[in-house]
Amino acid sequence: MVSLSPIQKRRLHNFRRNKRGYWALWVFLALFILSLGAELIANDKPLMLSYNGSWYFPVVQTIPETEFGGFLPSETNYHESFISDEIEAHGWILWPPIPYSYRTVIRDLDAPAPTPPSLKNWLGTDDQARDVAARVIYGFRLSMLFALALTFISSVVGIAVGAIQGYYGGKIDLFGQRFIEVWSGLPVLYLLIIMSSFIQPGFWWLLAIMLLFSWMTLVDVVRAEFLRARNFEYVRAARALGLGNGKIMFRHMLPNAMVATLTFAPFILTGAITGLTSLDFLGFGMPPGSPSLGELIAQGKDNLQAPWLGVSAFITLAVMLTLLVFIGEAVRDAFDPRKQ
Repeated sequence: MVSLSPIQKRRLHNFRRNKRGYWALWVFLALFILSLGAELIANDKPLMLSYNGSWYFPVVQTIPETEFGGFLPSETNYHESFISDEIEAHGWILWPPIPYSYRTVIRDLDAPAPTPPSLKNWLGTDDQARDVAARVIYGFRLSMLFALALTFISSVVGIAVGAIQGYYGGKIDLFGQRFIEVWSGLPVLYLLIIMSSFIQPGFWWLLAIMLLFSWMTLVDVVRAEFLRARNFEYVRAARALGLGNGKIMFRHMLPNAMVATLTFAPFILTGAITGLTSLDFLGFGMPPGSPSLGELIAQGKDNLQAPWLGVSAFITLAVMLTLLVFIGEAVRDAFDPRKQ
């Protein structure tokens, strides 16, 4: 069993006292874990089926149509009436709650797309006849994974740069600050749009492009903590004992600097989510067809007669960002030394 120090117990107690942030964390974790299993919630393949006494798991298997009495050796389209009738005549099918993936084009709609919400399509369909609920679930997962990856990598880079500047000071700090001032003064959104237009957009390309600018968020905070702590007695004692600069920085000084940086993490997450959404909205984000919340907002702008498109994306983003802000406030209170 892990034993907590008195200061860690105090921080955990302060976090729990912030009921809004505490419950926001649990709600966020529940939504995120559910989104990780999006294929089990929204998919155009059955979770499992039985045919002629044999069991199949199409959600994790690629099964040819000939296995179910079809004529093509390609992967089975389980929404075809011939295939579904054949399987149900000789067994049964277990579908996920939403029998459509984010890329599934629904061909048996009762009206031209986009269609309003119904029992068949809980949040309606978009202008390409795709299920909005499925795209929201997959879009939530994509946005969170992108934001978490960007936050983690940019935090590692930003903490390392800030630690080096603050610990060594002098010319390293001087030239580092001048570079950051120039780099941070560049029009980030315009540069992202220009760079995205030169290359084929994708998850990793967008992550690399946004990382070029997002790493600066934590540099000033970490630099200030290292500048303040580099002349403390315990740092001088470590130097006198012959401890190397790297061990002093990352073993003794970094834990103190992490208190300030951890409070920024949820807000960096929100910035990453809004940045990706903005690029997708402008058409410079993820490749066409990706489950994008920004692309859903753009569809809502282009289809004012279908308000469920914009409303679905707005509510998803509002809930996601609100939960992260509440969590950030609770983390800030937990690390506040003035709260006993």
